[in-house]
Amino acid sequence: MTAKGIGSWLPPGVDTALHYRRAWLWPDLRAGVVVTALLIPAGMGYAVVAGLPPETGLYATIVPLLAYAVFGPSRILVLGPDSALAPIIAAAIVPLALGDDDRVVALAGLLAIMVGAILLLGGILRLGFVTDLISKPIRIGYLNAVAVLVLISQVPKLLGFSIESTSPFGDVVSIVAGIAGGAVQPVAVAFGVGSLVVIVVLTWLRSPVPGVLVAVVVATALTAILGLSDALPVVGALPQGLPAPALGGLEWSDVAALALPAAGIALVAFTDTVVLSRTLAARRGEHVSGSREMAAIGASNLASGLFGGFPISASATRTPVAEQAGARSQLTGVVGAVLMVAFILLVPGLTEFLPSATLAAVVIVAAARLIDVRGFVRLVRMDRVDALLSASAFLGVLVFGVLEGIAVTIGLSLLAFVNQSWRPYRAELGRVEGLRGYHDLSRYPEGEHIAGVVILRFDAPLFFANGGIFEDFVRSRVRAAGPGVHTVILAAEPITDIDTTAIDELVELDDYLRSHGITLVLAEMKDPVIDVLREYGLADRFPPERFAPTVGAAVDDVTGTLRGDLGGTKWDPDAEE
Repeated sequence: MTAKGIGSWLPPGVDTALHYRRAWLWPDLRAGVVVTALLIPAGMGYAVVAGLPPETGLYATIVPLLAYAVFGPSRILVLGPDSALAPIIAAAIVPLALGDDDRVVALAGLLAIMVGAILLLGGILRLGFVTDLISKPIRIGYLNAVAVLVLISQVPKLLGFSIESTSPFGDVVSIVAGIAGGAVQPVAVAFGVGSLVVIVVLTWLRSPVPGVLVAVVVATALTAILGLSDALPVVGALPQGLPAPALGGLEWSDVAALALPAAGIALVAFTDTVVLSRTLAARRGEHVSGSREMAAIGASNLASGLFGGFPISASATRTPVAEQAGARSQLTGVVGAVLMVAFILLVPGLTEFLPSATLAAVVIVAAARLIDVRGFVRLVRMDRVDALLSASAFLGVLVFGVLEGIAVTIGLSLLAFVNQSWRPYRAELGRVEGLRGYHDLSRYPEGEHIAGVVILRFDAPLFFANGGIFEDFVRSRVRAAGPGVHTVILAAEPITDIDTTAIDELVELDDYLRSHGITLVLAEMKDPVIDVLREYGLADRFPPERFAPTVGAAVDDVTGTLRGDLGGTKWDPDAEE
């Protein structure tokens, strides 16, 4: 076996290590240090949003980074807790935990293991295509809603008070009541808003030092120096210890209760990851297998769940930082993980003075990046149906909840697909002077009909939901053409499949046309579709002469001319194609 063949069987991280270049070492080390400054506050912040202790966010960063460094196909992808997943995790585990801190951590670990198992199995079965279940419009609406939920959840922390979360609208009412009732702590507001300003301004100025790092360090230092830890809510010191299993007290009923959330999280996590992975690969002139990416994310989630973490995905905020810092390989993630372990073991007390308002600011900035108003506006301008689907996904998450919102988004995606296939674009074709071929007469009003011939196109596979629409469309165009029609030519290239219900509709249409002395000719129909018609026993009804290789050839046979493929221009056998 060649070296290249052996490499294809090795885990990607091992293969990278075997071919590691000395020139990559310093960029990887530097990028690892830079990214660590974001990993710590982001991990802690998303853990809090997920209803978990802050240290679990560090565990859910360290372990997946190490696992992905071995199994991940993308060289510079940074994994960890994510703002899109945190509200889903909270909605899944907090109601089951009943206020028990140990149980909520165990449930989060179980959820990560289940997510990992789903993704790992999907990767082995090469199911990477499932990301197509969430179309871009619905993804925009879903992420906009998730961002709004995260923002709402962090506003009280930014203002220095807490509320009992019920629903998005109920939380807004509670926030307004808290503000009106004087629950706001001015010191917390100063730290929270100040941290927001620092992060946003330094990001806008493209500072080489991440704004998140500056805000966290400055806020922590001021709290410690001024002795403000008793005057405002703080994160508190982390427990000193490495990631370890924390799955005690679980029951089989918990597995059943988390099955649906695990499937939804797996879909969202993989969708987020594969989009980012493909984007990075395209920039670097590389290719990443979606199925291998799915398996790697699965292994990383399994590892996270086994060692005190929770479900994770690729980070759309920390990965670009690693790329900009010059990351060359998976070593960047390993460096980040090692530095985080050092932080936990050597200086866990630093977070004792980290204001909760500053941590809320970090989460708010990250969540705000999920909001895509421009994308929604473009949908409104380009396709009202897509815009409506996006808005429905947005409202579905806000009204029904995050978990139910996932089901809504998938249902809407399937509905969009069915709608597109159910009512596809249909056109009547004609000859346009000076243009080769036959063209949509609605776009070329100057086009000419061919006497006695109706040429039609139906841009979708024929199946049970659109067979009737197809038949009605043909009949309506034949009636509109008036008397004298003797041939209907169907430009059948877009019809890539046909099911038994649609075949029956096709037979009924053929009978209708025959009864009116009209012949149906199928032009450009693909061989697999013709095979289906023959297998259904229609070889005698549709003999070879009822098929034509092109629309032009069909017109030639009907009219006895050589003008069909040339749109009214004189045919010249010596003309260039």
